Order: sequence, then structure tokens, then C-alpha cells
Amino acid sequence: MWFPVLLYLLSKSELSAGGSDTTDPDAIFAVNNGTAATDTMVQPQFDNATKREYTAAVGQPAYLHCRVKNLSDRSVSWIRKRDLHILTVGVHTYSSDARFAALHTDGSDEWTLRVAHAQPRDSGAYECQVSTEPKISLSFWLSVVVSKAEILSGPELFVRAGSDINLTCIARHAPDPPSFIYWYRGANVVNYAQRGGISVETEQRTRTSRLLIARASPRDSGNYTCAPSSSDSASVVVHVVSGERPAAMQSSSQRIIPAHVTLILFSYIFNKQFVFDVTQNILISVYLIDCLASKIIHILESR
Repeated sequence: MWFPVLLYLLSKSELSAGGSDTTDPDAIFAVNNGTAATDTMVQPQFDNATKREYTAAVGQPAYLHCRVKNLSDRSVSWIRKRDLHILTVGVHTYSSDARFAALHTDGSDEWTLRVAHAQPRDSGAYECQVSTEPKISLSFWLSVVVSKAEILSGPELFVRAGSDINLTCIARHAPDPPSFIYWYRGANVVNYAQRGGISVETEQRTRTSRLLIARASPRDSGNYTCAPSSSDSASVVVHVVSGERPAAMQSSSQRIIPAHVTLILFSYIFNKQFVFDVTQNILISVYLIDCLASKIIHILESR
């Protein structure tokens, strides 16, 4: 009696064991589709709309932005092309130069190479590389420039007392508009509270700043410095003088010396030694007197 029952139970267990392979083909097909879908997954690709040429100022951080779509489990590396040195893999740095680092936010397509305190030697080509087979890469170019301020009036400016001091400063070659542009007189920031009539207009878009000091007096003389946040500074020495206009304040030596040389040559050509000697002595005397007078005037005006 028990033998037929045993056979029945054995036959049922064999059917159950083979069910996953023979009785549910749709389930097997679904699994294969999943594998096939994984094999044929869209490959990683670069966002070709990404900016690929960057400029940074010396001493400022530089950033190169690489965007990779459909990265999946692949890794992104940054390579310096001039020596094929691997700088970063993923978010890990593989350079002894700690200025290089990879920045990435989870879930983002962007992998950024940061070069802190960029130097001119950092200029050149860099490559963003993805570990596909074969590897794919996208090249970038970095230019590190010296950004320096320039005051348009030149290194020295003469202003007549009672007129305005008007200084214009431009941050040349600044890759980005400066966050601020400060004006200094000597070692101190130009103070608006201590003196009225001072104004500063800064246009970040054009990287330009203008300093206006109305009704200047000799007290306003001094060394003025324009200092943008991301550029080397520039200075100008301002002289506020009383009396004649700045255009007429050229040293008399600039007027006398050419005439002196001309007369000496003329006398020499005609072999008039007496005229030569007299002319030379007179002009030298006038020149020395004029220099002495200029020094005295300068001392008096500076008091």
C-alpha cells in the first residue's frame, strides 16, 4: 500500500525540481533580456557642448569641467598631455603636486579638475579619459596668464591745485571680472569719510575702476595704488601743485639741453672756439640756476 504512494511523491518532487527550466520559458526570456540589455547598454559619451578652453590668472585656481553621460561603473581620469602624467582617477589624486584635485558630486555627470594656485607652467593640454574598452578621451586647453592692473595716466601725474584727480584703472588679462578693486593712498585704503568729494565707480564687466577726487589740494599728493582682487596692483605718483599748469612744469633741462647741443655743434663746425666756450659757459650757468630754482619751488609747494 505504501509503495504506490512513495512513487507518486517521488514523481511530484522531480516535476518541481525541473519547473524553473522547463515549465516557465517566459521567466527565462526575461532574464536573458536583462542580460542582453546590460550588454547593449548605451556607452559613455562626452557632452560635446562643454567648454574646452579655459584661462586662469596666476595664483588663482583653475577649473576644467568634463561632462560624461551614461558613465555607469566606468571611471574618469585626468591626464596631463605634455608628459602623459595621470593626475586623478575618480576622485583620487595620483600626483605628488597637491594642487591637483578632482571634484565630483554624486549623481552628477561633471568631473572637474581643479588646479589650485595656477602657475604659467600649468598652461597646456589636459585630457579627460573614460575607462571604456577602448578608452575614450576629450582634450582641454588651459592658459595661465599674468593679470596686471594698469592705471591709464601712467606712473606719474601732475594735477593743478583746485582741479580734479581722475584715475582710471583696468585689470588687464583678468579671466574673470574681479570681485572688487580697492584704491590705496600709500598703505591706507582711500577713506571716503575723512574727505568729501571722493567717489569710486567700478564696472566689473569691463574690469574698470575710476577714482575721482574733486578739488584736489597739495595734501592729496601721494602714491595711489589700484588693487583688483585677482590681478597684480598698479601705482601712480600724483603731484598736486599750485601755480602754473602741469603741462608747463617740464624741467628746463629738457628745453635747454637740445639748444645747448645744437649751438656747440654749430660752433664746432665753424671752428669758432671762442664762441663755443662762451656759449657753453652761459648755457651751463643758466641750466644750473634753473635747476636750483626748480628745487626751491618744489620745497615751498610741498610745505
